[in-house]
Amino acid sequence: MTTTPTSLSHLDAAGQARMVDVSVKPVTARMARASGRVQLSAEAVAVLRAGQAPKGDALAVARIAGIQGAKRTPDVVPLCHPIALHGVTVDLEVADHGVVITAIVRTADRTGVEMEALTAVAVAGLALVDMIKGVDPAAVMTDIRLEEKTGGTSGKWQRS
Repeated sequence: MTTTPTSLSHLDAAGQARMVDVSVKPVTARMARASGRVQLSAEAVAVLRAGQAPKGDALAVARIAGIQGAKRTPDVVPLCHPIALHGVTVDLEVADHGVVITAIVRTADRTGVEMEALTAVAVAGLALVDMIKGVDPAAVMTDIRLEEKTGGTSGKWQRS
């Protein structure tokens, strides 16, 4: 399928970026789940598992940062609508290769929360890197992606 500037929702007829008007869309319950990873050295993984990060509880700080990131998404993603978030969870699981981050964001609104879930994962990852960089300056954030979304006119989508 070939797209033209007028067929892209965030572009006007002249090809200029615009915020989509969602005022006529119905309010529906919506959810998005995103994930990502922070690859870490074996030493950094051991430090996290022992709860001995030099700056304090790295996982708790990353969790709170991720929640705050979801709430601030319209401030960093220019065409993202400011919407009320009704629930944000950010989970961090220490694995042998590093930390797996999962965020679930929920709302009842006229537009989805995919960007909020992705931002939550990205900001949690950044906070974790900041908290552990003294142990592992080579930490790598990777694979930040949408896993699932529900609600709205397109219904449910899930990564295969």
